[in-house]
Amino acid sequence: MAISLEQGVRIFRVVESAGRLDKYLAKECPELSRSYLQKLIEQGHVLVNGCGAKASQRLNIGDEIHVSLPPPQPASLSAEPIPVNIVYEDDDVMVVDKPAGLAVHPAPGHTSQTLVNALLAHCPDLASFGDAMRPGVVHRLDKDTSGLMIVAKNSYAQQHLINQFKARLIAKGYLVLVRGKLTPARGVIEAPVGRDPSNRKRMGVVTGGKQASTSYRVKEYIGNCTLLEVATETGRTHQIRVHLSAIGYPVIGDSVYGAKSACLKRQFVHAYRLGFRLPASGEYREFTCQLPSDLKLALELMRAS
Repeated sequence: MAISLEQGVRIFRVVESAGRLDKYLAKECPELSRSYLQKLIEQGHVLVNGCGAKASQRLNIGDEIHVSLPPPQPASLSAEPIPVNIVYEDDDVMVVDKPAGLAVHPAPGHTSQTLVNALLAHCPDLASFGDAMRPGVVHRLDKDTSGLMIVAKNSYAQQHLINQFKARLIAKGYLVLVRGKLTPARGVIEAPVGRDPSNRKRMGVVTGGKQASTSYRVKEYIGNCTLLEVATETGRTHQIRVHLSAIGYPVIGDSVYGAKSACLKRQFVHAYRLGFRLPASGEYREFTCQLPSDLKLALELMRAS
């Protein structure tokens, strides 16, 4: 339980059985990676009851933990020659087909091997505007979700796209495979999404969460599974996966909210369609991309079983 938050310092008091120090902090600070927290502990930035500690230290009820967060270092992201499929590009924007397994932007302790690093190699001017750690980024996909994303190439285009997202003028379509035969064939899920109070690393349908709307249309029934075309009006974290799990149709391959699969190592969510207005001309353009090979293979195996 966090009992105070000072500039650069977080203080926690253990109120229930907690186990290891690093696991406890990872749960309480979901925005920080466990490896980053382990480095903080190793470097002496974490004290338990006023004393230095080890990541593996077992915590007791009543322990007080002080976490001192070092000031952020000047951002210096490296351009990396990571292959990325650019579907469309002009002077203002890029539309990229992000592969699964590639995080969109760096996070504390992880400043390489992201989509941003790849795009800096293709377009070095991205580093000249916006957030130093997220240059050009106006929306995100989960690391293990594949598909289309827009990236702004200048500050004008970035604001133009942000305004379109706020006005809900961006068309986003996903192909999603869920467990169970979803009926009716069309529907809309309206439910607030927020942090799961019992697990801060997860999202959930919670009272007081942010309004969220997900519509779906059945494309195909495959055995005891359903292939859906899904559209979102809002862009809440993990929205599709949380909403479908909440109504009893978990996403295949989703180890957090869904149904694990022997033939798929990540969630079956693919952002196949993206439509928006070009910042320069105002012309509406829509782009699509095919299912990646791992999702195609999963469908073939399920159809054959």
